[in-house]
Amino acid sequence: MSRARAARDAAAEWLIARDQDGWSADDQAALDAWLDQSDMNKAAFWRLEHSWKEADRIGALRPATPPVRQESGGSTRKWWPIALPLAASIALALGLGVPGVLPVGSPRSAPAPAVAVTKVGGHRLIGLADGSKVELNTDTRLRTLVDRGLRSVWLDQGEAFFEVAHRDGQPFVVHAGPREVTVLGTKFSVRREGGKVTVSVLEGRVRVDDVEPGGSARSTIITAGDIALSEGTATLVTTGSKERVGDVLSWRQGMLSFDQEQLSRIAAEFNRYNNKKIVIEDPEAANIRIGGTFPAFKPGAFARLLRDAYGLEIEETPDAVKITR
Repeated sequence: MSRARAARDAAAEWLIARDQDGWSADDQAALDAWLDQSDMNKAAFWRLEHSWKEADRIGALRPATPPVRQESGGSTRKWWPIALPLAASIALALGLGVPGVLPVGSPRSAPAPAVAVTKVGGHRLIGLADGSKVELNTDTRLRTLVDRGLRSVWLDQGEAFFEVAHRDGQPFVVHAGPREVTVLGTKFSVRREGGKVTVSVLEGRVRVDDVEPGGSARSTIITAGDIALSEGTATLVTTGSKERVGDVLSWRQGMLSFDQEQLSRIAAEFNRYNNKKIVIEDPEAANIRIGGTFPAFKPGAFARLLRDAYGLEIEETPDAVKITR
Protein backbone atom coordinates (compact mmCIF):
# COMPACT_ATOMS: atom_id res chain seq x y z
CA MET A 1 0.00 0.00 0.00
CA SER A 2 1.34 3.45 -0.93
CA ARG A 3 1.96 6.09 1.74
CA ALA A 4 -0.73 8.29 0.19
CA ARG A 5 -3.29 5.46 0.29
CA ALA A 6 -2.37 4.63 3.88
CA ALA A 7 -2.80 8.29 4.84
CA ARG A 8 -6.24 8.43 3.19
CA ASP A 9 -7.36 5.26 4.94
CA ALA A 10 -6.18 6.49 8.32
CA ALA A 11 -7.79 9.91 7.76
CA ALA A 12 -11.14 8.24 7.15
CA GLU A 13 -10.80 6.21 10.34
CA TRP A 14 -10.11 9.37 12.33
CA LEU A 15 -13.10 11.18 10.81
CA ILE A 16 -15.42 8.28 11.54
CA ALA A 17 -14.20 8.03 15.13
CA ARG A 18 -14.47 11.78 15.71
CA ASP A 19 -18.11 11.74 14.63
CA GLN A 20 -19.14 9.35 17.40
CA ASP A 21 -20.28 10.01 20.95
CA GLY A 22 -17.57 9.77 23.55
CA TRP A 23 -14.87 11.61 21.59
CA SER A 24 -12.54 12.84 24.34
CA ALA A 25 -9.71 15.33 24.82
CA ASP A 26 -7.27 12.40 24.73
CA ASP A 27 -8.74 11.28 21.40
CA GLN A 28 -8.29 14.81 20.03
CA ALA A 29 -4.69 14.94 21.24
CA ALA A 30 -3.99 11.63 19.50
CA LEU A 31 -5.56 12.96 16.30
CA ASP A 32 -3.45 16.13 16.52
CA ALA A 33 -0.33 14.01 16.95
CA TRP A 34 -1.20 11.94 13.88
CA LEU A 35 -1.78 15.10 11.83
CA ASP A 36 1.58 16.46 12.95
CA GLN A 37 3.38 13.32 11.78
CA SER A 38 3.43 14.60 8.20
CA ASP A 39 1.91 17.13 5.85
CA MET A 40 0.63 14.17 3.82
CA ASN A 41 -1.56 13.22 6.80
CA LYS A 42 -2.87 16.78 7.09
CA ALA A 43 -3.68 16.98 3.38
CA ALA A 44 -5.47 13.62 3.38
CA PHE A 45 -7.53 14.53 6.43
CA TRP A 46 -8.50 18.00 5.23
CA ARG A 47 -9.42 16.79 1.72
CA LEU A 48 -11.58 14.01 3.09
CA GLU A 49 -13.20 16.27 5.66
CA HIS A 50 -14.04 18.81 2.96
CA SER A 51 -15.43 16.10 0.66
CA TRP A 52 -17.67 14.77 3.38
CA LYS A 53 -18.97 18.21 4.24
CA GLU A 54 -19.72 18.93 0.61
CA ALA A 55 -21.50 15.63 -0.04
CA ASP A 56 -25.16 16.30 0.83
CA ARG A 57 -25.97 12.64 0.48
CA ILE A 58 -23.96 11.85 3.59
CA GLY A 59 -26.54 13.47 5.80
CA ALA A 60 -29.34 11.75 3.93
CA LEU A 61 -27.75 8.34 4.38
CA ARG A 62 -27.41 8.71 8.14
CA PRO A 63 -30.43 7.61 10.20
CA ALA A 64 -32.32 10.40 11.93
CA THR A 65 -32.04 8.53 15.22
CA PRO A 66 -28.75 6.74 15.95
CA PRO A 67 -29.10 2.97 16.35
CA VAL A 68 -29.03 1.89 19.99
CA ARG A 69 -28.63 -1.31 21.87
CA GLN A 70 -29.76 -2.21 25.35
CA GLU A 71 -27.14 -2.45 28.07
CA SER A 72 -27.47 -4.28 31.37
CA GLY A 73 -29.51 -2.23 33.83
CA GLY A 74 -31.67 -0.73 31.09
CA SER A 75 -29.28 1.98 29.88
CA THR A 76 -28.68 2.54 26.18
CA ARG A 77 -25.85 3.91 24.06
CA LYS A 78 -25.19 4.53 20.39
CA TRP A 79 -24.07 1.48 18.51
CA TRP A 80 -20.66 2.30 17.08
CA PRO A 81 -20.30 -0.84 14.86
CA ILE A 82 -23.38 0.16 12.81
CA ALA A 83 -22.16 3.70 12.20
CA LEU A 84 -18.76 2.53 10.97
CA PRO A 85 -19.82 0.49 7.91
CA LEU A 86 -22.26 3.24 6.97
CA ALA A 87 -19.62 5.95 6.99
CA ALA A 88 -17.16 3.63 5.28
CA SER A 89 -19.62 2.95 2.48
CA ILE A 90 -20.00 6.70 1.96
CA ALA A 91 -16.25 7.05 1.72
CA LEU A 92 -16.13 4.20 -0.80
CA ALA A 93 -18.78 5.98 -2.85
CA LEU A 94 -16.46 8.97 -2.95
CA GLY A 95 -13.69 6.75 -4.29
CA LEU A 96 -11.53 6.93 -1.18
CA GLY A 97 -11.00 3.23 -0.52
CA VAL A 98 -11.66 3.28 3.22
CA PRO A 99 -11.69 -0.02 5.11
CA GLY A 100 -14.92 -1.04 6.81
CA VAL A 101 -13.50 -1.70 10.27
CA LEU A 102 -11.05 0.00 12.58
CA PRO A 103 -7.80 -1.91 13.11
CA VAL A 104 -6.17 -2.56 16.47
CA GLY A 105 -4.50 0.65 17.64
CA SER A 106 -7.13 2.81 15.94
CA PRO A 107 -8.05 6.37 17.01
CA ARG A 108 -10.47 5.15 19.65
CA SER A 109 -7.72 3.42 21.60
CA ALA A 110 -4.68 5.55 20.67
CA PRO A 111 -2.90 7.07 23.69
CA ALA A 112 -2.14 10.77 23.82
CA PRO A 113 1.51 11.78 23.39
CA ALA A 114 3.43 12.91 26.47
CA VAL A 115 4.69 16.50 26.30
CA ALA A 116 8.11 17.65 27.53
CA VAL A 117 9.27 21.28 27.49
CA THR A 118 12.15 23.46 28.61
CA LYS A 119 12.19 27.22 29.03
CA VAL A 120 14.93 29.55 27.79
CA GLY A 121 18.11 28.33 29.45
CA GLY A 122 16.50 25.03 30.41
CA HIS A 123 18.06 21.57 30.15
CA ARG A 124 16.17 18.33 30.80
CA LEU A 125 16.79 14.59 30.47
CA ILE A 126 13.84 12.20 30.09
CA GLY A 127 13.64 8.43 29.73
CA LEU A 128 11.20 6.65 27.42
CA ALA A 129 9.40 3.36 27.92
CA ASP A 130 11.57 1.56 25.35
CA GLY A 131 14.79 2.43 27.19
CA SER A 132 15.69 5.37 24.95
CA LYS A 133 16.80 8.68 26.46
CA VAL A 134 16.09 12.20 25.23
CA GLU A 135 18.02 15.28 26.35
CA LEU A 136 16.21 18.58 25.74
CA ASN A 137 18.15 21.77 25.06
CA THR A 138 17.01 25.33 25.75
CA ASP A 139 13.52 26.53 24.72
CA THR A 140 12.41 23.15 23.40
CA ARG A 141 9.04 21.44 23.09
CA LEU A 142 8.57 17.84 22.04
CA ARG A 143 5.94 15.13 22.28
CA THR A 144 6.64 11.43 22.67
CA LEU A 145 4.51 8.39 21.91
CA VAL A 146 6.17 5.08 22.74
CA ASP A 147 3.51 2.39 23.04
CA ARG A 148 2.92 -1.12 21.70
CA GLY A 149 5.75 -1.02 19.19
CA LEU A 150 5.20 2.60 18.13
CA ARG A 151 8.23 4.80 18.78
CA SER A 152 7.57 8.37 17.64
CA VAL A 153 8.68 11.82 18.77
CA TRP A 154 7.49 15.19 17.46
CA LEU A 155 10.00 18.03 17.84
CA ASP A 156 7.79 21.12 17.74
CA GLN A 157 10.65 23.54 18.39
CA GLY A 158 14.17 23.67 19.76
CA GLU A 159 16.77 20.93 19.96
CA ALA A 160 17.13 17.49 21.49
CA PHE A 161 19.76 14.76 21.70
CA PHE A 162 18.53 11.19 21.33
CA GLU A 163 20.13 8.01 22.64
CA VAL A 164 17.91 5.40 21.02
CA ALA A 165 17.63 1.86 22.32
CA HIS A 166 17.89 -0.73 19.54
CA ARG A 167 14.81 -2.83 18.88
CA ASP A 168 14.64 -5.16 15.89
CA GLY A 169 11.84 -4.23 13.52
CA GLN A 170 10.81 -1.17 15.57
CA PRO A 171 12.21 2.02 14.05
CA PHE A 172 12.38 5.18 16.14
CA VAL A 173 11.03 8.20 14.21
CA VAL A 174 11.55 11.90 14.99
CA HIS A 175 9.11 14.20 13.19
CA ALA A 176 10.56 17.70 12.76
CA GLY A 177 8.34 19.81 10.51
CA PRO A 178 9.05 18.88 6.88
CA ARG A 179 11.60 16.21 7.84
CA GLU A 180 11.40 12.77 9.43
CA VAL A 181 14.46 11.15 11.00
CA THR A 182 14.30 7.35 11.24
CA VAL A 183 16.72 5.11 13.19
CA LEU A 184 16.88 1.71 14.84
CA GLY A 185 19.46 2.49 17.51
CA THR A 186 21.99 5.32 17.61
CA LYS A 187 22.96 8.65 19.16
CA PHE A 188 22.11 11.86 17.33
CA SER A 189 20.64 15.33 17.75
CA VAL A 190 17.88 17.16 15.90
CA ARG A 191 17.49 20.92 15.91
CA ARG A 192 14.44 22.63 14.45
CA GLU A 193 14.15 26.33 13.65
CA GLY A 194 10.86 26.65 11.78
CA GLY A 195 11.35 24.82 8.48
CA LYS A 196 15.12 24.50 8.96
CA VAL A 197 16.20 21.16 10.42
CA THR A 198 19.73 20.13 11.43
CA VAL A 199 20.58 16.49 12.19
CA SER A 200 23.97 15.62 13.74
CA VAL A 201 25.00 11.98 14.19
CA LEU A 202 27.32 10.99 17.01
CA GLU A 203 27.01 7.21 16.62
CA GLY A 204 25.35 4.85 14.14
CA ARG A 205 23.32 5.98 11.14
CA VAL A 206 19.99 7.66 10.49
CA ARG A 207 17.72 8.30 7.52
CA VAL A 208 16.40 11.81 6.90
CA ASP A 209 13.22 11.88 4.78
CA ASP A 210 11.69 14.91 3.10
CA VAL A 211 7.94 14.76 3.73
CA GLU A 212 6.91 18.03 2.08
CA PRO A 213 3.48 17.59 0.44
CA GLY A 214 3.30 17.32 -3.32
CA GLY A 215 6.97 16.54 -3.78
CA SER A 216 8.79 13.36 -4.69
CA ALA A 217 10.04 11.29 -1.76
CA ARG A 218 13.67 12.10 -0.99
CA SER A 219 15.83 10.34 1.59
CA THR A 220 19.35 10.98 2.83
CA ILE A 221 21.41 8.49 4.84
CA ILE A 222 23.95 10.00 7.24
CA THR A 223 26.38 8.23 9.57
CA ALA A 224 28.61 9.04 12.56
CA GLY A 225 30.35 12.37 12.09
CA ASP A 226 27.86 13.64 9.51
CA ILE A 227 25.66 16.71 9.79
CA ALA A 228 22.64 17.24 7.53
CA LEU A 229 21.18 20.73 7.15
CA SER A 230 17.76 20.78 5.48
CA GLU A 231 15.56 23.67 4.41
CA GLY A 232 12.84 23.72 1.78
CA THR A 233 13.64 21.06 -0.80
CA ALA A 234 17.41 21.17 -0.20
CA THR A 235 19.55 19.02 2.09
CA LEU A 236 23.29 19.68 2.55
CA VAL A 237 25.45 17.02 4.20
CA THR A 238 28.90 17.60 5.69
CA THR A 239 30.71 14.31 6.26
CA GLY A 240 33.38 12.77 8.42
CA SER A 241 33.73 15.45 11.09
CA LYS A 242 33.23 13.85 14.50
CA GLU A 243 35.00 16.79 16.10
CA ARG A 244 32.46 19.17 14.58
CA VAL A 245 29.58 17.01 15.81
CA GLY A 246 31.18 17.18 19.27
CA ASP A 247 31.21 20.98 19.02
CA VAL A 248 27.54 21.01 17.98
CA LEU A 249 26.72 18.92 21.05
CA SER A 250 28.78 20.97 23.52
CA TRP A 251 25.53 22.43 24.87
CA ARG A 252 25.10 19.15 26.75
CA GLN A 253 27.95 20.31 29.00
CA GLY A 254 26.61 23.87 29.21
CA MET A 255 29.11 25.19 26.67
CA LEU A 256 28.95 26.74 23.19
CA SER A 257 31.70 26.04 20.64
CA PHE A 258 32.43 28.09 17.52
CA ASP A 259 34.91 27.77 14.68
CA GLN A 260 35.52 31.23 13.22
CA GLU A 261 31.84 32.15 13.24
CA GLN A 262 30.58 35.70 12.71
CA LEU A 263 29.85 37.53 15.97
CA SER A 264 26.26 38.13 14.84
CA ARG A 265 25.69 34.38 14.61
CA ILE A 266 27.40 33.77 17.95
CA ALA A 267 25.21 36.41 19.59
CA ALA A 268 22.10 34.71 18.21
CA GLU A 269 23.26 31.41 19.68
CA PHE A 270 23.89 32.94 23.11
CA ASN A 271 20.45 34.52 22.95
CA ARG A 272 18.83 31.08 22.64
CA TYR A 273 20.03 30.32 26.17
CA ASN A 274 19.60 33.59 28.00
CA ASN A 275 16.90 36.14 28.75
CA LYS A 276 19.65 38.77 28.87
CA LYS A 277 20.29 39.26 25.16
CA ILE A 278 23.48 40.24 23.35
CA VAL A 279 22.74 43.21 21.10
CA ILE A 280 25.34 44.20 18.49
CA GLU A 281 24.87 47.83 17.52
CA ASP A 282 27.77 48.14 15.09
CA PRO A 283 27.69 46.34 11.67
CA GLU A 284 31.48 46.01 11.54
CA ALA A 285 31.56 44.37 14.95
CA ALA A 286 28.83 41.96 13.83
CA ASN A 287 31.13 40.62 11.09
CA ILE A 288 34.09 39.83 13.37
CA ARG A 289 34.88 36.11 13.24
CA ILE A 290 35.59 34.30 16.49
CA GLY A 291 36.51 30.77 17.52
CA GLY A 292 36.51 29.14 20.93
CA THR A 293 34.37 27.51 23.60
CA PHE A 294 32.40 29.60 26.08
CA PRO A 295 29.91 29.06 28.94
CA ALA A 296 26.42 29.25 27.43
CA PHE A 297 24.86 31.09 30.36
CA LYS A 298 27.35 33.95 30.78
CA PRO A 299 26.75 36.47 27.99
CA GLY A 300 28.26 39.27 30.08
CA ALA A 301 31.51 37.37 30.61
CA PHE A 302 31.67 36.62 26.87
CA ALA A 303 31.20 40.31 26.07
CA ARG A 304 33.99 41.29 28.46
CA LEU A 305 36.31 38.88 26.63
CA LEU A 306 35.41 40.69 23.40
CA ARG A 307 36.23 44.01 25.00
CA ASP A 308 39.62 42.81 26.16
CA ALA A 309 40.51 40.98 22.91
CA TYR A 310 39.10 43.36 20.28
CA GLY A 311 38.76 46.69 22.06
CA LEU A 312 34.97 46.71 21.68
CA GLU A 313 32.79 48.86 23.88
CA ILE A 314 30.16 47.08 25.95
CA GLU A 315 27.23 48.34 27.98
CA GLU A 316 25.51 45.90 30.30
CA THR A 317 21.95 46.41 31.55
CA PRO A 318 19.61 44.02 33.41
CA ASP A 319 18.09 42.95 30.08
CA ALA A 320 20.87 43.22 27.52
CA VAL A 321 24.56 43.34 26.77
CA LYS A 322 25.14 45.98 24.09
CA ILE A 323 28.27 45.79 21.95
CA THR A 324 29.68 48.68 19.88
CA ARG A 325 33.01 49.67 18.42
